Amino acid sequence: MARIRKRSIQLSKLCSFACCRSSSRDDHAEIGQKGYSRVVYCNEPDSQEQIRLRYRGNYVSTTKYTAVNFIPKSLFEQFRRVANIYFLVVACVSFSPLAPYSAPSIILPLVVVIGATMAKEGVEDWRRNLQDIEANNRKVEVYDKSSCSFRQTKWKDLRVGELVKVCKDEYFPADILLLSSSYEDGVCYVETMNLDGETNLKLKHALNVTYFRSSAESLKEFRAVIKCEDPNEHLYSFIGTLYSDCQQYSLSPQQILLRDSKLKNTEYIFGVVIFTGHDTKVMQNATDPPSKRTKIERRMDRIIYVLFSALILVSFIGSLFFGIETNNDLSGGNYTRWYLRPDKTTVFFDPRRPAVAAFLHCLTGLMLYGYLIPISLYVSIEICKVLQSIFINQ
Repeated sequence: MARIRKRSIQLSKLCSFACCRSSSRDDHAEIGQKGYSRVVYCNEPDSQEQIRLRYRGNYVSTTKYTAVNFIPKSLFEQFRRVANIYFLVVACVSFSPLAPYSAPSIILPLVVVIGATMAKEGVEDWRRNLQDIEANNRKVEVYDKSSCSFRQTKWKDLRVGELVKVCKDEYFPADILLLSSSYEDGVCYVETMNLDGETNLKLKHALNVTYFRSSAESLKEFRAVIKCEDPNEHLYSFIGTLYSDCQQYSLSPQQILLRDSKLKNTEYIFGVVIFTGHDTKVMQNATDPPSKRTKIERRMDRIIYVLFSALILVSFIGSLFFGIETNNDLSGGNYTRWYLRPDKTTVFFDPRRPAVAAFLHCLTGLMLYGYLIPISLYVSIEICKVLQSIFINQ
């Protein structure tokens, strides 16, 4: 009795923390309603009831691309940049007679620039993939009822409802309900630095109905049903109810061990898997890898708009004077610009159609003066980013 009183005093102190307060009775009245429909059959992952629920597996992926969508998606990202769109248009026009130079001279630099940026994107995404593979293939001990012992399995094979054993300094493979620990009163210490950046350890505790199940043999007959909230991104809240032996017990964040947090100062804990894979709170908070456009890139786009406006202005002024000179080309029935071979006059400098000649000259000028917009600008920025990241990591 003294031990139970001592434990009750400890739990009342723990509930005084705002971030891990006990759930109110009103909150638990919502169990079974919309947003609170998750049901977990503890220690019965193979039961028909659990299988019919079809919860997600524990496999996670944080990559931005796949082998199928890498090329189209990466090309789309590259041509969001203004300069790349301009040079793509110039490359297409370079196949026409308007081009003042051969097509390869503009296509090759464009291919090199876009290819280098795509290669960088591919390498970064491949590193994410390697991290996913490493995480999915970590090992965790899962309870086997037939042998009353724990066997090792990969994180990605973990299922909702399975009982797991996590040892000291190991990461939790999923969102787990704490059942018991190596301490007699069922408490454990958790480091959540990967979740919220806090280095101080958080104290978790098991329910009175489960904290004494601290051996593999005592777990064999353990049966319970958990009804709780649906997957969400709230790290510091949890509403649920555990039903065992015709009794119900309220669950709070104090019993929840979140994926990617680490067990500290505790030899081991036993727990039941509630949320797996992308249903876990850490993955619910994780967004898809964003299409990042930094402030300096947006500023470069504005500078390129200014350069492009200057380019159009120079080409327009040049074509205007060219049209005037073309219109005045005939003097007394003779061509003043004899070096243009008047016997082979083309539409590009035909004095009978000066407006057309001026317009075509403007297009040629846009390509000829196109190097006013630096094609290697974005690649130079990407190289600077890579070198800075290497420097920072060192």
